[in-house]
Amino acid sequence: MKFEGLDCNLLLSPLSRQKSSCNTPSPSFCRQSPTPRPIPAPTSPSPSPSPSPSRSLTYSHTHTHLLRGVDGGDMNDLNFKQDKEIAKDFLTNFAGPNGEAKYINILQDVANRKTKAIQIELEDLIDYKDLDEEFLRRVTENTRRYIDVFANAIDELLPEPTEVLLDDDHDILMTQRAEETTENGGGSDPQKKMPPEIRRFYEVYIRASSKGRPFTIREVKASYIGQLVRISGIVTRCSDVKPLMQVAVYTCEECGFEIYQEVTARVYMPLFDCPSEQCKVNHAKGNLIPQLRASKFLKFQEAKIQELAEHVPKGHIPRTMTVHFRGELTRKVAPGDIVELSGIFLPIPYTGFRAMRAGLIADTYLEAMSVTHFKKKYEEYELRGDEEEQIACLAEDGDIYNKLARSLAPEIFGHEDVKKALLLLLVGAPHRKLKDGMKIRGDIHICLMGDPGVAKSQLLKHIINVAPRGVYTTGKGSSGVGLTAAVQKDPVTNEMVLEGGALVLADMGICAIDEFDKMDESDRTSIHEVMEQQTVSIAKAGITTSLNARTAVLAAANPAWGRYDLRRTPAENINLPPALLSRFDLLWLILDRADMDTDLEMARHVLHVHQAKESPDLGFTPLEPSVLRAYISAARKLSPAVPRELEEYIASAYSSIRQEEAKSNTPHSYTTVRTLLSILRISAALARLRFSKYVAQSDVDEALRLMQMSKFSLYSDDRQKSGLDAISDIYSILRDEAARTNRMDVSYAHALNWISRKGYSEAQLKECLEEYAALNVWQIHPNTFDIRFIDA
Repeated sequence: MKFEGLDCNLLLSPLSRQKSSCNTPSPSFCRQSPTPRPIPAPTSPSPSPSPSPSRSLTYSHTHTHLLRGVDGGDMNDLNFKQDKEIAKDFLTNFAGPNGEAKYINILQDVANRKTKAIQIELEDLIDYKDLDEEFLRRVTENTRRYIDVFANAIDELLPEPTEVLLDDDHDILMTQRAEETTENGGGSDPQKKMPPEIRRFYEVYIRASSKGRPFTIREVKASYIGQLVRISGIVTRCSDVKPLMQVAVYTCEECGFEIYQEVTARVYMPLFDCPSEQCKVNHAKGNLIPQLRASKFLKFQEAKIQELAEHVPKGHIPRTMTVHFRGELTRKVAPGDIVELSGIFLPIPYTGFRAMRAGLIADTYLEAMSVTHFKKKYEEYELRGDEEEQIACLAEDGDIYNKLARSLAPEIFGHEDVKKALLLLLVGAPHRKLKDGMKIRGDIHICLMGDPGVAKSQLLKHIINVAPRGVYTTGKGSSGVGLTAAVQKDPVTNEMVLEGGALVLADMGICAIDEFDKMDESDRTSIHEVMEQQTVSIAKAGITTSLNARTAVLAAANPAWGRYDLRRTPAENINLPPALLSRFDLLWLILDRADMDTDLEMARHVLHVHQAKESPDLGFTPLEPSVLRAYISAARKLSPAVPRELEEYIASAYSSIRQEEAKSNTPHSYTTVRTLLSILRISAALARLRFSKYVAQSDVDEALRLMQMSKFSLYSDDRQKSGLDAISDIYSILRDEAARTNRMDVSYAHALNWISRKGYSEAQLKECLEEYAALNVWQIHPNTFDIRFIDA
């Protein structure tokens, strides 16, 4: 018995083979004759023993991927009736964790039109005491049929609404149809029988158990067809949400009958002639008019899911699978999401010319039943009770800023300030939208430029793992359109469609670009618009549009000659155009210097990580990435403001940076007004970490310190070249700052802030204070260590 070149017996699970279908040419509720004709039994032997002697199975010639039939024997009817009673008993009596009737409460919400989806958990069926294992096996192996069984049980159990509901189009239509049926004698005519699907305003899903490891795509084989499976992967492509016809309704021009046709496939053959008794008696071929308002449509979306890189065997390429989402499951996934799906693995036969060429081969797809995201977006993060307590405890910790930063990639030695900057990149600042529509970005862009072997790529990979939404790409492996957007021909519709690149996929997330210096100049210019305006504008192949790319860019690059050449100026070494440099909030120069003590420490750290496969003791337990995400999601809900009293302080700090750069012969950075916005962004991110509604002066000082420390390795070289030792340099810094502010008294906190920006420690400051106090240059307060210059 063949269907579109497929042996149907092989495609059905044993239970599906217990059913037979009506011999109508299309899955319609209107039969061609009121008396069904007997169907001859199949001559070919069935692959499995049949429990009922008088049973047959046939399929309509119209492409249906729903392998279902109408039971021929009384025994099978009885079995499904028994199963419906078991389903009703389970839905009525299953108690949730608090002892409440879980599914009755869900049904009440459905009756009150608060929700449409009824998700039946397989774990609840496992835990239900009165349920036999045989029923559970049947539900798992013949899920498509048992969704109907549960839906029929729900039809009988659905309670009356407890709230006053406004009549919508669907209710008015149902009432009208019910009245018409009553007037015409209770609907005795089989042609006017209304399918149950058109009455339902809810959807039933059976969710697979979350215990155990999900399948990879290549582990789902033909033996799983018709069964409930759970797979994991990354979504690579999503179609638009379109209406899919579930029940087609026609009205006859002659007799006025309403004819229903149930559609169970992607394509169907519409009815043309009225099959009602009245038209047959009158020998009139009634013309059927499709009634789109009366028909029932479902939301439908198609997606492609691809194997994760860690699941692909050596030398193989990742496999993909088509997934169909219906109803309330649509718009749950986007390209780039790593998800776990449970669904029914089904075949879909080829139609038309492709069916002739395909022969016995059928395509397969997954009918999705549930979607679980591995990493939720910050906005979708719902903190549980224990997580809220943990975050509250962390927020009260005075040293949380350092702990969070050191919890990022604890296996990588040092780079404390770099990790602090990357933490602020994860937190970000609030986006500002002005009244006239102008937007000021809140995302922080960072470029790590350094010698080979300073763990730049490892830091990038770790940040992508921590971030809920991240895309990793390399300079040579990315073209301009690969980063922004490309115009491609859709393989299904043959239309020109826009395919988002890495920066568009990383919208509201982080895009890490490694080997940034190896990119072609023409490709690198495509990033300029994304980094400031946060959009991608396209005018190609008749498509003119603007895509959102609200992403934080984290780039890693090597200096112009592979390693930083101290004989050349910083501008020659960095070798990036000023237009691009000014867009980065922080350009971090990491130089690999030979230092006996540091090298020894680092070697011990690396050896410990190799042997123990974990970082050495940090003095505290590093926070898990999930805790980091929870803390950051809570921090991102705040929108700190800059108080008026800090405005002058920030303005003077910015102007002093500009003055320093103007005096220098070889400036280390390129300071523009964007630098001022960078100070505000970093300060706001620091205030978010403290869960504060206002930016404090300490936040601004830390932002300035990070900007200064990003070039720290260069400043130490400048000092060596100028011949100044640390103590003399600290004295000159304090003297210059006091002269600039025209003050004789300098507080210890201000002095420490000034010298820490230049990369000096508190111990060096105290040594300087003692040495110059002995020379009567200044006086030191014995308790507070405040400085008073002696007027010479």
